[in-house]
Amino acid sequence: MLGRMKIARFIVIIAMLITTLAMPGISVAQKAAAPKPQDKLAIGQEQAEQLLLLIDTDKSGKISKQEWMKFMEAEFDRLDQDKKGQLDVKELTQSKLRVSHFINVGK
Repeated sequence: MLGRMKIARFIVIIAMLITTLAMPGISVAQKAAAPKPQDKLAIGQEQAEQLLLLIDTDKSGKISKQEWMKFMEAEFDRLDQDKKGQLDVKELTQSKLRVSHFINVGK
């Protein structure tokens, strides 16, 4: 009887060791599988680069005041749905920048 108890304890100890040793591997695998949150600065950098490409009509790599004003005027006109020359809260809250709308801006 004492021999069976020792064997049972030995099996339980081995099972606990295997479980303990396997846990860090599971944790590493879970971390690797989880998507990494993107750096907010990196996201902003991408958006700024896209905006530059969108507004920089002369492809100088910089936005001139003239290019900026043409872009903003076109955006204002797009948002001013009732064409009254003013933007109200409804028009502003429905604002979504659509890249395709501005492809010919400033040309």
